[in-house]
Amino acid sequence: MVLRELELRHFRNLGVQELHFPPEGVAVIGDNAQGKTNLLEAIYYLESFRSFRGAGDGELAAFSEDVFYLRGSVEGDRPARVSAGYDRKRKKKKVSVDGTDAVRIAGALGRLGAVVFSPSDVELVSGGPRARRRFLDILLSLNRKGYVEALAGYRKALAQRNAALKANAGAAAVVAWDRGLVEQGARVTHLRHEWATTWSSPFATYCTAISGCDPVAMTYRPNLGNARGGSRAGAEAFGADEGLVRERFEVRLAETRETDAQRGVTTVGPHRDELHLTISSQGRSLPARTFGSGGQRRTAALALRLAEAATIRRERGTEPILLLDDAFAELDEGRSRQVMELLAGEGAGQVVLTAPKESDARLRGPSLERWRIREGVVEA
Repeated sequence: MVLRELELRHFRNLGVQELHFPPEGVAVIGDNAQGKTNLLEAIYYLESFRSFRGAGDGELAAFSEDVFYLRGSVEGDRPARVSAGYDRKRKKKKVSVDGTDAVRIAGALGRLGAVVFSPSDVELVSGGPRARRRFLDILLSLNRKGYVEALAGYRKALAQRNAALKANAGAAAVVAWDRGLVEQGARVTHLRHEWATTWSSPFATYCTAISGCDPVAMTYRPNLGNARGGSRAGAEAFGADEGLVRERFEVRLAETRETDAQRGVTTVGPHRDELHLTISSQGRSLPARTFGSGGQRRTAALALRLAEAATIRRERGTEPILLLDDAFAELDEGRSRQVMELLAGEGAGQVVLTAPKESDARLRGPSLERWRIREGVVEA
């Protein structure tokens, strides 16, 4: 996939511009706080219709404007014109593909095939389980048919069940939501587990290739262990069979019914699952989040993004657009070189990278056209 045109209207500090991208990509050079990351955020918004920085839609329009609008033209196996806008006053988002408004935003997701590499990705490893669940939810929503619908259904059932628990509405009102919770939750857990199982070996290989050291291991742990004297050991196996997940989920809901009523929240389910990243030390597997060095955590974060790019290749049959937001700023020269070689070896597609100075634009070196950005204005 290749992004050829990008129209910007009042997104962050980028003003009103229309940019035309070369097929191989560009290196955008500029000082900090000039809008480099905003530009990548705008591109990725047309992939996922959300900010990769976690900002709400209402925060994305320029300070003096109530509406932002983006339009991108993509060439490749699935050419498309994708547009998105948001009205802050009306709190309304509008998305269209090839001039046709999307009745459901889920149907317009993933038209660019873009992956963002950012220094903040280290939080995928250093942060809590929620950061890794969010990573999986975005990746699978964009790449696995039916996932976004299952996740939305699960979240709706979970919210209703929790509301019944908080209102002390009684067992019947709570149990009424269990079937939807189990059916949709089992699908979410199974697809997450399937992805982690498929990519655990490539992920470890990426880690070793980047750092030259022992790999970081990746496993998915469903929140399905036995609360009554049992252990969570081996819980990873539950996710392999969707029918087994449903059975275990029903059992766990029954086991925790009293606890849920006391706490006023649902204490089991995929909203408590964990994508577990571990390092080996003296024969033990330890959480990379707390025991990994800074280099190991950054390596694992890069490996997750490489696995995401590889997922796009496998699921969509196309080379992803790589958005590199000063991604190698905190890496030593050796790790940077290894990542570049991995990207090149797997056939990296179009690249849009940002850097504060010319010498930092290392990926693909002179082959990328150089653009400058100052106070949000891009000079091609």
